[in-house]
Amino acid sequence: MATEEERPAAAADVLRCLARHLNCLNEDNKSTRKRALESIRRETLANKALSSSELQEVFAGLLKPLLKCLSDPAERCRETAVQMIEDFIRSVPQPEDSLPYLMPCLAQRLGGKETLEPAEELRLSMVELLSLAVELCGRNLSPYLDDMVRILQKTITDPFPDVKKESCKCAASFARCVPDHFHMQAESLVKPLMQTLSHQHSRVRVAATEATGAVIQFGTGKNVDDVLSHLAQRLFDDSPQVRKAVTVVVGHWLLHLRDRYSYFHKLIPLLLSSLSDDIPEIKNEAVELWRQVGAQWEKENEDDLKDKMDFLLSAPPRYPPGVERPALGCRELVVRNLSKLMPAVGRDATDWLAQTRVKTLQLLRVLLLHAEEHCTQHLQPLLTTLYRACADPEPAARTHVR
Repeated sequence: MATEEERPAAAADVLRCLARHLNCLNEDNKSTRKRALESIRRETLANKALSSSELQEVFAGLLKPLLKCLSDPAERCRETAVQMIEDFIRSVPQPEDSLPYLMPCLAQRLGGKETLEPAEELRLSMVELLSLAVELCGRNLSPYLDDMVRILQKTITDPFPDVKKESCKCAASFARCVPDHFHMQAESLVKPLMQTLSHQHSRVRVAATEATGAVIQFGTGKNVDDVLSHLAQRLFDDSPQVRKAVTVVVGHWLLHLRDRYSYFHKLIPLLLSSLSDDIPEIKNEAVELWRQVGAQWEKENEDDLKDKMDFLLSAPPRYPPGVERPALGCRELVVRNLSKLMPAVGRDATDWLAQTRVKTLQLLRVLLLHAEEHCTQHLQPLLTTLYRACADPEPAARTHVR
């Protein structure tokens, strides 16, 4: 932060004129403090005569008093202070200069054992301010990784749904903007995200799903197993937006996850399950993502597939009419993972929940269309599953067997 002597004359003049208002921020009367904040706003943010560099210097002189106002006993004063800080950050050319003071203050208000900010709308405003800092400061936030994670751990599980939603969006953005550092703390956000993934509001569940995608994507990769069962459950979600979010997240993991080859057998069933979704938009999204996954894998393993690419071009006899044959890369991915998939398919096909059995049999049909003649290697468990499904009390389950 520049000293007063180094500040341009115009900025220094403004700060001198504000001295009386700054003193009023310490008055006992809340109306006096509120009027002082409004006066400061008028003479700074509303002063069109100040250039952006001059406003930067004014902000440097006002930041500490404004941050102190975040602890003001009057909610209206705290609200005004948050809005002014946000407006300054949007207006100045170097918002990252405020981070050494802003981040510890927000961590104190939002990230302690006890959340100091009692007003839910103000907690939302503070998280929105945090999101703005991520957007405008980007990689400059990497030294404040611990503060960010401490805040997000608390706000992702905040009682107020809008705070949860904004916190999830902020976590996803933060993971993307500091990927070289985020992995060191990514694991800390998995538990709060999983708690939020089953929230009663569908928009919160969507935001939590998308945040989970980014946190795992830019994490160490060790927590994939911790989130898969939660994401699988969301494939049964009543909200199409949630199911679509899960489809997109899993598809992107299959394409971009650092250690994706180790998780193919766990991720493929989730994406293929969306191929049977009732909503055309979700089904089409899954088809396109699966096509990309197969094409990428085919390109990465081109040498192993050379003979099949040159000679195995026609569909096998008795291939279902009117069904588009999956690309070679997609078929090979299923064939190479089928031995790991069949035990889980057999188990879930006898689940006590009818919707799980139906979903599993829909998946089995997709797997067989990909495996083609290779399914004969798994004939015993396959036939056992089909025989049991033929006697299923649920008509929809029996329909998919036929």
